[in-house]
Amino acid sequence: MPKCIMTADDSASVRQMIAFTLTEAGYDVVEACDGRDALSKIDSKKVDMLITDLNMPHLDGIGLIKEVRKKAQYKFIPIIMLTTESQQEKKLEGKSAGASGWIVKPFKPEQLISVIKKVLP
Repeated sequence: MPKCIMTADDSASVRQMIAFTLTEAGYDVVEACDGRDALSKIDSKKVDMLITDLNMPHLDGIGLIKEVRKKAQYKFIPIIMLTTESQQEKKLEGKSAGASGWIVKPFKPEQLISVIKKVLP
């Protein structure tokens, strides 16, 4: 059974590109338009990994990670931040919230898949 990856990003075009990249690589994808949407969908299917943007309306990526990490079944899943932010303090904030990795946009599809294969056995 393919691994399921949730992607949370307020940009429809970015979600589309991520979903296309992941589907082509054989993953199932659940899309969310922001952190609140992601939280409402995460329990509807067994999610093996989360890829989230940082700057989103309603609930940002840091808030989403904190909420997801509170759920016992998601305490240890890989969570990757995919964002335009590259400042060290933002990366540290993401790491302390529970992010497993950080990718700066724009990303190359092969870079995304390479990171996923490292963190999602």
